[in-house]
Amino acid sequence: MRKRGIPPARTLKFRQASRPTLGRIAVAFEAEIRRIGICRRLPDVCARAVTPDEYCRRKASPAGSSLYYGVRVLPPAKQQAMVAVHAFCREVREVLHEVADPRVARLKLDWWRTEIDAAAEGRAQHPVAQALMPALATFDLPRDRLDAVIGGVMADLERPAYPDFAALEEHCRNVAGNVWLLCAAIAGGADAATRLYGSELGVALRLTAIIRNLGAELRRGRLYLPRDELERFGVDADDLWRRQAPPGFAALMSHQTGRARARYATALTALSPTARRAQRPGLIVAAIGAALLDEIERDGFRVLDRHIALTPLAKVWAAWKASR
Repeated sequence: MRKRGIPPARTLKFRQASRPTLGRIAVAFEAEIRRIGICRRLPDVCARAVTPDEYCRRKASPAGSSLYYGVRVLPPAKQQAMVAVHAFCREVREVLHEVADPRVARLKLDWWRTEIDAAAEGRAQHPVAQALMPALATFDLPRDRLDAVIGGVMADLERPAYPDFAALEEHCRNVAGNVWLLCAAIAGGADAATRLYGSELGVALRLTAIIRNLGAELRRGRLYLPRDELERFGVDADDLWRRQAPPGFAALMSHQTGRARARYATALTALSPTARRAQRPGLIVAAIGAALLDEIERDGFRVLDRHIALTPLAKVWAAWKASR
């Protein structure tokens, strides 16, 4: 009888064609401890396997991702800082997805607040917070933006759905608008127009993610569509929980897509011509996001039962056009 909290043993599998080498054993062991969550309790164990920067790249900008193409136009220090900010957002949002007990989730989010304070003081423990240390110092990033991301995820714990768009927009600004405000500052912009661009871009990208990941989030028990708009378009939330598309679903999703496109337009209009070159990372990610909306629309908004994605060639094409 195994003790509570200790996952069952699982055989580490190797190819039968050759005997397991020390390198293969190390890779299999790392995969196993990540599966059972040891990394989250002992981040220094994983930090020895990869550097903090590499950990963040794997977390937030793997090859072929939108951010991967966006940050490639930046010098190394700005790349590292922008990827670290996105990795932080991913880590914090994963608490919402991976921790079933709200009390434990709040404790973990509170821990992240203390870890950000530790990063500002140069004594962080988690690889993401360690990667943030030079970013906070070099670019003088305001910690309250990072804290607002945590606060946005904390608010998500209290409600699995949103009554209206005002509430959903607040969520988008907290968990994504603040991230892109920080990214705009890293790229090189502190004026009011660039701040508006960063905030609106974050909202647009979050709205795009909500549309694309609607089915996946429903499986996690979360509905990121305004309740009053469900009623307006005659969509029963119970149908969505069953991943069934009622007659008004396409019109509802077309409305959501139009709103996201409008936010992209607001962001791009706010950005001054002289700031466009510095803000190319966001412009590239925005172009890929807008292309993804087009693809979702062409596919008939079949997001309840599938994950719609752009091909690598489509992403490269969108990135190339946006970076010119």
